[in-house]
Amino acid sequence: MTVVYILSHVGLGVCAAQSFNFVALGDMPYGNQNQTYLTYRSLIEAINRSQPKFSIHVGDFKSGSSLCSDREYAEQLKHFSMFEEGVVYTPGDNDWTDCYRLNNGGYDPFERLSTLRDEFFKPEVSLGKQPIRLVSQAQLQSDFEEYVENQRWVVDEVLFVTLHIVGSNNNFESRDPAVIKEFFEREAANIAWIRDAFDLAQQKKYKAIVFAFQASVLLSRSISEDFPTWSGFRNSIGQTLLPLAKDWAKPVLLIHGDGHQYRFDQPYKIKGQVLSNVTRLEVPGASDVRAVKVTVDLEKEKVFSTEFIKP
Repeated sequence: MTVVYILSHVGLGVCAAQSFNFVALGDMPYGNQNQTYLTYRSLIEAINRSQPKFSIHVGDFKSGSSLCSDREYAEQLKHFSMFEEGVVYTPGDNDWTDCYRLNNGGYDPFERLSTLRDEFFKPEVSLGKQPIRLVSQAQLQSDFEEYVENQRWVVDEVLFVTLHIVGSNNNFESRDPAVIKEFFEREAANIAWIRDAFDLAQQKKYKAIVFAFQASVLLSRSISEDFPTWSGFRNSIGQTLLPLAKDWAKPVLLIHGDGHQYRFDQPYKIKGQVLSNVTRLEVPGASDVRAVKVTVDLEKEKVFSTEFIKP
């Protein structure tokens, strides 16, 4: 029996670990709804037929050149309600940070983020027809009560964590002092949530951790560094998550989108040494409308394996 349950610092009984699967997807649906929605809905139907424990959408539920309208948000909420099992969503840059662009409608990104938080995140439960129980950073860490989108839950002995880390260099740019302020505040929240996840995993003796976020963090690498000083991922990923994963030494899976190209590999390094316990899954997206079914088997040497789900 596979167990999914809410997680705080209160101890709960855990059944013996079993093999289970979940689905990861992101960067969709892109384009005109008359052309893309039908395919996306067919994909959701295929996901439902595969009967995962839950799904994770890693953000960018619209393209970077489409409107950030209330209507668009409502359509994507409808799509999430089509998932038979729970679906956990973490925001992408197309969903709010880039909404200031004229071809996005010239919206205030902070207002759009506030709307996302109000409409897409519920206390203690995911989206989907049969929501899973979870907890948010807003519930557990009073210093970060805004961050309802940073969530976590457990399946058997595996900890799942979402982080609000977005593409376009995590919105770390200088067009507006308010943007810089938002970046540093969100970065502090993400770092605190990452550290707490590893602390909890150590305390509870969990056997693996899965982190999900939108950004392809290596897109900001330089010739000499994976996380140069101007990278919006330097502190949260390069100086926090990866060193903690190295020290923890158990399997860690990082799921993201942003690049629209399927990858399942081990690209992360510290001082030139590959982190053999850290695996990266980049989900397809944009014109490649496929999801990835991830099987977790704690009895195998390679804990995580993948296969595609097609419309």
